[in-house]
Amino acid sequence: MKDNSLRDRIQGNWKQLSGAVHHEWGKLTHNDVEQIKGDVTVLAGKIQERYGVTEAEASKQIEHWANKFHTHQRKQSKSDTQAN
Repeated sequence: MKDNSLRDRIQGNWKQLSGAVHHEWGKLTHNDVEQIKGDVTVLAGKIQERYGVTEAEASKQIEHWANKFHTHQRKQSKSDTQAN
């Protein structure tokens, strides 16, 4: 994965994201998610292993998922701010 800011966001928010990872990639086991510990390279490897996709496809899926999650978080944070 080339985008270091994306990698940093995933590592920095891993506790929040770990549940979303399992939701997005249901074939990943609880042990898989525990082993990943926010490491995008390990996540990509687990997706490759469980889904039989290429490294490029796994990275693409992670980027899409992380951007979708980040956009949702920003919208939620914005609506929380406006509510106050």
